[in-house]
Amino acid sequence: MKIAGLASNRGRNLRHIADAAPGGAELSVVLTNREQAPVLEAATERRIPTEVVEREEDESREAHERRIVDRLAGYDFDLVCLDGYMRVLTDEFLDAAPTTLNVHPSLLPAFPGTDAHEQVLDAGVRTTGCTVHVVTEEVDAGPIVTQEPVPVYEGDDADALKDRVLHDAEFTAYPRAVRWFAEDRVTVERDGDDAPVNVTVDGDAGGDFPERRFVSEERADTLRYGENPHQDAALYVDDGCEEASVVDAPQLNPGAKGMGYNNYNDADAALNLVKEFDEPAAAVIKHTNPAGCATSDTLADAYDRALRTDAKSAFGGIVAVNRECDADTADAVVDSFKEVVVAPGYTDSALDVLREKKNLRVLDVGPLGEDDERFSERFTEKPIVGGRLVQERDRQSPTAADLDVVTEREPTDEQLETMLFAWKTLKHVKSNGILFATGTETVGVGMGQVSRVDAVTLAAMKAEKDADGKSAEGAVMASDAFFPFPDAIEEAAEAGIEAVIQPGGSVNDEDVIAAADERDMAMAFTGSRCFRHD
Repeated sequence: MKIAGLASNRGRNLRHIADAAPGGAELSVVLTNREQAPVLEAATERRIPTEVVEREEDESREAHERRIVDRLAGYDFDLVCLDGYMRVLTDEFLDAAPTTLNVHPSLLPAFPGTDAHEQVLDAGVRTTGCTVHVVTEEVDAGPIVTQEPVPVYEGDDADALKDRVLHDAEFTAYPRAVRWFAEDRVTVERDGDDAPVNVTVDGDAGGDFPERRFVSEERADTLRYGENPHQDAALYVDDGCEEASVVDAPQLNPGAKGMGYNNYNDADAALNLVKEFDEPAAAVIKHTNPAGCATSDTLADAYDRALRTDAKSAFGGIVAVNRECDADTADAVVDSFKEVVVAPGYTDSALDVLREKKNLRVLDVGPLGEDDERFSERFTEKPIVGGRLVQERDRQSPTAADLDVVTEREPTDEQLETMLFAWKTLKHVKSNGILFATGTETVGVGMGQVSRVDAVTLAAMKAEKDADGKSAEGAVMASDAFFPFPDAIEEAAEAGIEAVIQPGGSVNDEDVIAAADERDMAMAFTGSRCFRHD
């Protein structure tokens, strides 16, 4: 895609497009109608040919544009991009040139003309932006290719707004439009000479992962600091979220410290884990990883079993339960130092106990809902430098019938139940993740290792050294991805593991299965992995 750029001043959008080369597009020439336009120097620095065609005194617009067309005739270009080109083009140019685009600093059709920012401020609107449109002879009225919104803040003046619209909107929307043209996804057509011009963009049709995403959130709180005291942080809220979350959960212990960045992050991880279970469940989270998790007939027993997985690591952790927190559970929680407790409600007696701890934050997230409501938010996202990763949440929840037993030894019914519990919990362990479990409680967790064998070793060590009244002997092991070699199975067998649940799919599956058979271990494949990398 070759572009002819027309600008009257600095041409900052043209410079940005030249630097970004969206879709591989290149500027063949930059033309200006002003001899001293700064865009000339910027183009020369980028080794882009330049042309100057000033309008002569008493020269008609049409005659001037014929000279521009003649000057451009020596260049190869497929698209014309205007950037602050302070002339209203006539049919003389538009009929002779390829499709011509312009970017206007407002969300057309609102606020057309040269004073768009002043109009926005006078109108008192809270959102403005930019519009990339096909140029027609009618000013700022051509069909829209794409738009990008930006907020208007209290205290904004025209200069502040102009700068934000340029950097946050125009620098995003204009390259996007050029990329679409470069990818041959834009159709510009009209049915007849007097019919309006129509623009369609292939693929810009919504869906789960639309071509464009607009994120609009409001700041709910300024946090004390981020992950570390030298980092500033804030909490933004999505008012459209209907799923139970820690973001808008009221804090029920007045006088306690407010939630910090790490508190929110860990509390969110803890809540998401206990949402997995129908039975009374409790989890203790440290640095977004489970130090322990369990289900039981009572909430207090579930918490006790979760805590005894690794009470040492649970010190200063986050507790989440999936039932109304009762006094017995509250008594157990306050028996050691915890930062936050999260629950879908509390009894009055439980609150009396929890409020005795001055700085224990007590969050009430409200009802968790039925199965289809617990994880109603379908997507998660992670900002990265220069963009944002978006994916479906890992909502897989295999049943015993979904498992493929691949060893000579069949798992017992109890082992199958443990496999399913372990898999649901393992989804919330940072990869490489290994989890040991018995019944429906964790025994040892090996998380965040660069080697899967090391993760097995860590889980075995935690089970032996830190688990209270638990043992890896006879336990089930869950792995979030396949075993590439038999060594991890050999390590697990030495720790006493008798059954394994893992995705399968390695080129060495036969060797891994053989290693399990040699050690009389049962093994089942899920057919899907459960990496958690953030």
